[in-house]
Amino acid sequence: MRLLAFDRLHNVRDLGGYLGEGGRPVRWRQLYRADSLGKLAGADLSRFESLGVRTVIDLRYPWEIARDGRVPAEVEYHNLSVEHRPYDQAALGADVDPAEYLADRFAEVASDGATELGEALEVIARAEGPLVFHCTAGKDRTGLLAALVLSLVGVGEDDIVADFALTELATDRLVADWRARYEGWLWPGYGRAPAELMRRVLAELAAEHGSVRSYVADRLGVSDASVTALRTRLLT
Repeated sequence: MRLLAFDRLHNVRDLGGYLGEGGRPVRWRQLYRADSLGKLAGADLSRFESLGVRTVIDLRYPWEIARDGRVPAEVEYHNLSVEHRPYDQAALGADVDPAEYLADRFAEVASDGATELGEALEVIARAEGPLVFHCTAGKDRTGLLAALVLSLVGVGEDDIVADFALTELATDRLVADWRARYEGWLWPGYGRAPAELMRRVLAELAAEHGSVRSYVADRLGVSDASVTALRTRLLT
């Protein structure tokens, strides 16, 4: 099952099953993406522990972790804050298009967060057992890393885009969660993950670097050996 049900988490899913290099599918129950694991408690924590996760990559700022908490479980933990230019979505106007605006933010992360993104890929390649990576909503920072991983193991663009857009199923719950926790105007585009956004992100990476693989090699410094290890670990 790709979408995993939790009470307080809204955007957790298994990245298994997509067809990668040579028609080999991504292994189920090995790689997960999620919104903030700091919300885990009670029955949700038990559900999480049943997944057998051994490694967590937290893509949030340290101040987000201080505010909202980190995963309350015994795991190998990596805080790799990939975003270096914070922006306040609550301050955006209703006329701001999410695909256009967020594509620019993804480009910033792809540039500013090169060191952290490269390290995250290395962690995933060498990890033993199930791993989960997450940010706050499990959408943008998490979505970019998911796209890079899936692309590197040979998953097609249509599947990468479709996986990104699955966040739209969680948008209403993410909005309700935000309104319950924080005060102020909420941008109508909050929690949106339009397919055209990820298509634009992938196209821009290819246009600037030649391909996602070239971006990962030249900008992130991830070696061919690490990509091979990633494929060996994640593909059946």
